[in-house]
Amino acid sequence: MALISYVVPVYNNSGSLRPTWEGIRELFQQELANHQYEIVFVNDGSKDASWEEIQQLATEDPKVRPFRFTRNFGQVPAIIAGYHKSSGDAVINISADLQDPIELTVQMVRSWEAGFDVVIGHRNDRQDSVASNFFSKVAYGILRMSNRNIPEGGFDFVLMSRRATDTFLEYQGRNRYFQGDILWAGYRTALLPYVRRKRTIGKSQYNFGRKLKLFLDYVIDGSYLPIRMMSLSGVAVSAIGLLYALVVTAAWALRATPFPGWAPLMIAGLVIGGMIMLMLGVIGEYLWRILDEVKHKPMFIFEDRSDAQQ
Repeated sequence: MALISYVVPVYNNSGSLRPTWEGIRELFQQELANHQYEIVFVNDGSKDASWEEIQQLATEDPKVRPFRFTRNFGQVPAIIAGYHKSSGDAVINISADLQDPIELTVQMVRSWEAGFDVVIGHRNDRQDSVASNFFSKVAYGILRMSNRNIPEGGFDFVLMSRRATDTFLEYQGRNRYFQGDILWAGYRTALLPYVRRKRTIGKSQYNFGRKLKLFLDYVIDGSYLPIRMMSLSGVAVSAIGLLYALVVTAAWALRATPFPGWAPLMIAGLVIGGMIMLMLGVIGEYLWRILDEVKHKPMFIFEDRSDAQQ
């Protein structure tokens, strides 16, 4: 009997954890009755009653494995910690907010049994606010410029075989490009589209700042797109400057000097100065990540030492 591990990162998800557990357990009483399961809950510094709810579930079901961080380290570190603690033949990452359809994991397992090492549940539509939908489309549109293998709606809901999981855990780095790292290995991949459901319990903890940080991690860690955009912008500005210089030279030769005034100089100074500041900002993002890596700080810390040894 194959063991299926569910990794559930938790941050202020009180009220939705029991329905998540019940939904998973029901699958293994019916469609997946010929398999075993474990649920790895990783409490990412929740400030509500999430940890108490996880502990209660662990007392009711020995297949529930509870872990918690000392503070909030972020969703990706919680997922990676869960992968480290999982022991299944296949590992499924699923959100704790009931927006990912638990029943889709049956098709994921079937696809894995058919020979796919990576099975991605990707969002082809979402029952979210207009602002969230807009941000998602823009963000993933930019990400797909550097990696065309990323589904248009992106993904977090994914199954990986044990060998794909072990490969993923070999990667180093604190600011991880989660989706790109999964696809980078090139394992045989299946895509399962689904509609992301509207959140009915609690509220999303992903404010604009968190989304922006995640987006920057994806773009900067996973591609050379910012550097290439800088290079192309530099080429474009240089070309415009060269053309303008030729115009000025021709006007000087014809003794028809340009209109005197500070406006052209100010425009040129602002444009070039803005480009320089933009490029320095992007370089600064890379330098910050280099500094963050050389410190060799752990990506996450477990509250209980026994958790780190399990």
